[in-house]
Amino acid sequence: MPKAYWIGAYDAINDPDKLKAYAKDAGPALVEHGGKILARGGRSVSFEGTEKLRVVVVEFPSLEAAEACYNSDAYQAAKAKLEDGGVRDLFAVEGTE
Repeated sequence: MPKAYWIGAYDAINDPDKLKAYAKDAGPALVEHGGKILARGGRSVSFEGTEKLRVVVVEFPSLEAAEACYNSDAYQAAKAKLEDGGVRDLFAVEGTE
């Protein structure tokens, strides 16, 4: 079964405090579902498309594990803390074997 990669790409950060509160609780939810944070908020460069203010990449054992994490009570509670604190695209993609 191929691994999966959860990618959060932020176009705007409206409230850094909400983002911090979200990240504090989202991290344990990700780890609980087998997630390993590979990149979080470091420097990035956009070759095509719009420049992103913040990018997060999390490796999961499978796409199903990433979906289970997103749908979990713990992650949804963390997500509720973000509210309108940022504008982002959030998706997961299955890796190659």
